[in-house]
Amino acid sequence: MFGSEPAAVRVGVLGCGTVGGALVTLLQREAPAIAERTGVRLEVARVAVRDPARARPVDLPPGALTGDAGSVVTDPGVDVVVELMGGVEPARTLVLDALKAAKPVVTANKQLLALCGAELFEAASAAGVDLLYEAAVAGAIPLIRPLRESLAGERIARVMGIVNGTTNYVLTRMTDEGASYADALAEAQALGYAEADPTADVEGYDAAAKAAILATIAFGVQVVADDVHREGITAVTPADIAFAGRLGYVVKLLAVSEAVGTEVAVRVHPAMVPASHPLAAVRDAFNAVFVEGEAVGELMFYGRGAGGMPTASAVLGDLIDAAHNLQVGGRGRTAPMNRAVVRPMADLSSQYYLNINVVDRPGVLAAVAAVFGTHGVSIRSMEQEGLGDEARLVFITHKATERDVQATLADLRHLDAVERVGGLLRVIGPE
Repeated sequence: MFGSEPAAVRVGVLGCGTVGGALVTLLQREAPAIAERTGVRLEVARVAVRDPARARPVDLPPGALTGDAGSVVTDPGVDVVVELMGGVEPARTLVLDALKAAKPVVTANKQLLALCGAELFEAASAAGVDLLYEAAVAGAIPLIRPLRESLAGERIARVMGIVNGTTNYVLTRMTDEGASYADALAEAQALGYAEADPTADVEGYDAAAKAAILATIAFGVQVVADDVHREGITAVTPADIAFAGRLGYVVKLLAVSEAVGTEVAVRVHPAMVPASHPLAAVRDAFNAVFVEGEAVGELMFYGRGAGGMPTASAVLGDLIDAAHNLQVGGRGRTAPMNRAVVRPMADLSSQYYLNINVVDRPGVLAAVAAVFGTHGVSIRSMEQEGLGDEARLVFITHKATERDVQATLADLRHLDAVERVGGLLRVIGPE
């Protein structure tokens, strides 16, 4: 119990949508308990919204609501700024203005961090205040803080996870029910898991932004979204998922960041995960991140990756840290970071799944195998399925470089006997 009433830390919130509204609700409801447990008394001072006239499910003091976000940042009555607007501008300018005014900032804006993180971290360092972002990746899952603090002395080899709930929901429906991609996506949209325009999710942009943030923290180098090799799930078919299941795998969209010597490899793509791997059991809109370290071995963080209250909970945790550091005149641990040396995707090695439709006649299999051999891609297993006048050949390769596999696919497309080159998925796990 604290002997005296803690001084109030006044909070300015930029954005009062799903997450912002939930944060204001949490602050108003939990402020007394937070003050008792932590010695930090938080008050909502100002809230910026696009339309101040619109009815909202939160009660705010008179004059707290405004349509001028800049006035919240410059208000001398605001001590800490929480940015929940999304997008790059005007969020970038507002965050920079807050940091230059020596006001700590808490954000859940993954796109902003993935594109402008280096600039923002430099501004925070120059001002001597916090820039915290636990909610930018995996919603309520406490992931950033353990990577940044608990595992600060750990040599991390790989961070691999499911960081987009929309695509995981779609792939779960395709796996469990045999649904088509289009039907599964429509269901996700009806339930509110997917936006009317789902491009950011299904094409992997959202996951790539999160992968860049995770790589930056895990390896202590600056990684931006453009460094991330990105593939979405739009080309994954029920046939791919069925074959994966028969072979003992589950298809997931993975964000993978790993150390490769002095370089960093960062990528997002669908992959076949062994059914025995913990990530294979992550279903619906849940997220999970698997961390592999030299001393700690393997850790997995699991939970809801989105939603108003779960994400607001993560924002609130950062807000309490930022407010406490402001009161004691300090800031969280940070370190200067050099630009990452990124290993090109073409140089990475993996096992691969691929399928092709061919004319069903003698000699075709030998011609196909010769193409693999020309590029040094060794076949681990092959299955054949009759399709009338055609046959579908399904291959799992031994480890090969992306460059050699892509060259193999290019040559297969020019074989007279090949009617269609279908899915290509990386295969996770030992051979």
